[in-house]
Amino acid sequence: MKKINVSKLFSNKTWLVAVVIVLIIVALVWYKRSHQEALVVKTVKIDRGQVEATVSNTKAGTVKACRRSKLSMRGGGIVDKLLVKKGDRVKQGQLLLELWNRDRRTNLAQANAGLQSSIVETRKACANENNAMHISTTAEKSACELAHAHQQVAEDVKRDVENMLDKTQLRAPFAGVIAEINGEIGEYVTPSPPGVLTPPAVDLIDDSCLYVTAPIDEVDAGQLRLGMNVNVTLDAFRNRSFIGKLTRIAPYVVDLEKQARTVDIDVKLEQPPNDIKLLIGYSADTTVVLAQKADVLRSPTEALLTGNFVWVVSLNPGETSGKLEKREVKTGIGNWTYTEIISGLNEGDVVVRTPDQVGLEPGRIVTLSKE
Repeated sequence: MKKINVSKLFSNKTWLVAVVIVLIIVALVWYKRSHQEALVVKTVKIDRGQVEATVSNTKAGTVKACRRSKLSMRGGGIVDKLLVKKGDRVKQGQLLLELWNRDRRTNLAQANAGLQSSIVETRKACANENNAMHISTTAEKSACELAHAHQQVAEDVKRDVENMLDKTQLRAPFAGVIAEINGEIGEYVTPSPPGVLTPPAVDLIDDSCLYVTAPIDEVDAGQLRLGMNVNVTLDAFRNRSFIGKLTRIAPYVVDLEKQARTVDIDVKLEQPPNDIKLLIGYSADTTVVLAQKADVLRSPTEALLTGNFVWVVSLNPGETSGKLEKREVKTGIGNWTYTEIISGLNEGDVVVRTPDQVGLEPGRIVTLSKE
């Protein structure tokens, strides 16, 4: 009778069971993949266009005027005339405010009269000087010279009185708009003592020249250069963008906030809009253009995974469903909007716009969203 090798038989059965289990698993995976619903994904086509490398501010900047003067009186007194109101547009040299000064006007009238009298006396004393050259005219010349000296004194007196009168008047040093007025008719105002901050009598803004000041992270500040182009957007006009030039880079780091040290920059608006009114104090965002390339292959930056990978959807012409492929790409310059693609993609390739979407995996069938 033939002897059966039990251990060998058992080993062969185990091997067969393992093979059967693997086949079942493969069949289940195939069935699941072939019968699972296609995942709907948002996609974008790779195209050609402009790409910029940019640096943006860490927090909102502010629209400011190139010139702004907080005007104070040079002397004290009671407000007699307030000739402007908040929001008024004024010309250079225009009288804005005047203190009570009737006494000084009287003094000026007296100084003018004294000067005119002195001028007449000078003309009389010197009238015969040129006609009496053949006669000894020493006395006449002395009288003429003395009259000129008296006239000079009268002119100095008038000038001093005019200066005293000027101290009671506040005039616009440049054309602009009145932002604030501190004082009313009948109130007593005083000039600011040294070292003591007091509200200005009039706050005047030159709104014909505007700029934006904004903080840039210290890490990015080393890339900045004066004259770089800057795109400026305002919270008040989110659908508009304004062109500016980088005119100032602060020579120091601001560390008021220990967690975010910044460098302040100034951006002058090149062409302020004519159809809207930009107000001083508007919040603004600045995007400094470090480099720019035109007509290059580009992808929306949001479509890139960490490590420069993208999900590519392989499509046949006319189809709206295809298989996913995870592909590595080489990138160039870029910003939050677009990134330059150097290799790994071709113009017209379809990539998933939301690469972190749940369910994406190589080989899965996906359907293009209609949005």
